[in-house]
Amino acid sequence: MALIELSGIERRFLLGDTTVNALNGLDLQIDAGQYVAVMGPSGSGKSTLLNLLGLLDRPNAGSYRLEGRDVTTLSPEEQATVRSRRIGFVFQSFHLVPRLTAAENIALPMMLAGIAPAERKQRVAQALTDFGLDKRADHKPDQLSGGQRQRVAIARATIMQPALILADEPTGNLDRHTGDEVVHLLEALNSQGVTLIVVTHDPALGARAGRQLVMEDGRLKHDSAHAPG
Repeated sequence: MALIELSGIERRFLLGDTTVNALNGLDLQIDAGQYVAVMGPSGSGKSTLLNLLGLLDRPNAGSYRLEGRDVTTLSPEEQATVRSRRIGFVFQSFHLVPRLTAAENIALPMMLAGIAPAERKQRVAQALTDFGLDKRADHKPDQLSGGQRQRVAIARATIMQPALILADEPTGNLDRHTGDEVVHLLEALNSQGVTLIVVTHDPALGARAGRQLVMEDGRLKHDSAHAPG
């Protein structure tokens, strides 16, 4: 079943007097449960694509259907609701709230969604255990290692049980060993049925995905799902 359907997506930016076509007539379908790597040089449209998929940006033209629903026509408030409940984000620089503890950072999406305190507490406790953070619950981000911060970020991204995880260079600020641990965590979530889309410059990480998309000049240059042979 298609989780994501992009049809004729155009995204243009004005830089001074120049129009930049960040995404150019993009058609793409991603099925539920897939593990997809998005690769390509800087400026190829990878991050623009991720922002559109995450409803952080709107296309100038075309349609984006998520779980069969055209989300490009939704109001900003409706998009925010879909984003908070169906999409999880993992960023290279973690994006944790500095003044909140690990447990509070993980709980944040549930607070914003209005989930009752008792359920929040129970789900945070389970997440802390699942991600090996139970002894770090009261630590703030500056008291955590890079790997621990990324585990908090992944726990926060998945606490609402989203259908889709978008990871932007998730190992970019980590050493190889810690990066491998984080990748295995993301892959374990994918094996449980969560759709995983990873933007990466790392060919080794890209090769792990079940499907590789290569972007160039705002277009899809290569899609391993449609490769010959």
